[in-house]
Amino acid sequence: MAAPRPPPGKLAGTARVGEKGQIVIPKDIRDMFGISPDNTLLLLADFGKGIAVLPKEMAVDLVETVLGESPAATFDNRGEANGPG
Repeated sequence: MAAPRPPPGKLAGTARVGEKGQIVIPKDIRDMFGISPDNTLLLLADFGKGIAVLPKEMAVDLVETVLGESPAATFDNRGEANGPG
């Protein structure tokens, strides 16, 4: 019996953490989000809820929505967060 197919736009996968803390995002998930080598991803962590991984473009949209700031004010040209700290 074949495993049930997820609804359109939904996928689940697993990733093993390597010795250097690296993970490999499953290919079907990379394809779904257009993630390729050298893309910048944002990791959000909440002790009670877990870890979320967002492509930079989604992260910029999120920052703009939540903070009402221009993406340029929040991320530098390498996709790293600017600001205090």
